[in-house]
Amino acid sequence: MAAYVGGDPHAFERLFKALAPSLMAFFMRSMRNAAVAEDLLQTTFLKLHGARGSWRRGERLRPWVFAIAARARIDWLRRQGRREETTDDEELREAPDPADPADGFLERERGERVRAALESLGEGQRMVVHLHRFEGLSFAEIGRALGISEGAAKLRAFRAYAQLRAQLADLVAKEAS
Repeated sequence: MAAYVGGDPHAFERLFKALAPSLMAFFMRSMRNAAVAEDLLQTTFLKLHGARGSWRRGERLRPWVFAIAARARIDWLRRQGRREETTDDEELREAPDPADPADGFLERERGERVRAALESLGEGQRMVVHLHRFEGLSFAEIGRALGISEGAAKLRAFRAYAQLRAQLADLVAKEAS
């Protein structure tokens, strides 16, 4: 980011390659529509470009970018007349199959159960889990990104993880044995 702010002509390409997959996953988990996720990805990078001068050297980049992404998502929802939930239900991409077809089936089945459990969470909880578990953001960073307090982010995570543990208890027990 420092190179991009400094005017390096190739820095944006490196930033895009590094951040786009995580941002796309964030939008797919939230919006569940590839076309909308792609639009929001592009919007986020346009906003990043416009705000690059406000990034402070030494500041962690991912929380700053996810705050931009979260605001782009909220703006899109408002323009659509939606608050938190979305109605499109497009399948997420499947992970590559392992060598053993039986293992692949079990892995896909487990993945589908986990995906369904994540989808059953409320929008706010799902976003906190994504940012915490998949993006590695702290609760303070999640709070700033989503415009909530650190305590509210922790509470959403606590409730979401409790719900996931309850729904997936049999999977956890199988893996422990």
